[in-house]
Amino acid sequence: MNIDKAVLSFAGVVVLLSVALTLLVSQWWLLLTALVGMNLLQTGFTGFCPAAMLLKKFGLKPGTAFN
Repeated sequence: MNIDKAVLSFAGVVVLLSVALTLLVSQWWLLLTALVGMNLLQTGFTGFCPAAMLLKKFGLKPGTAFN
């Protein structure tokens, strides 16, 4: 698995977890979904992704998006 796939998989898991917590606990968990969406949007424009930097330090190989 490369960094690109790991970042997108992590974002998907966080969004699904946020939706489940919204249904089970509180509507405020939708803020987590909004934060993930905003991070994905700014990453698309700037190319800066904190999760990609962390995964690179853990030894994952970069893909084409996060060099």
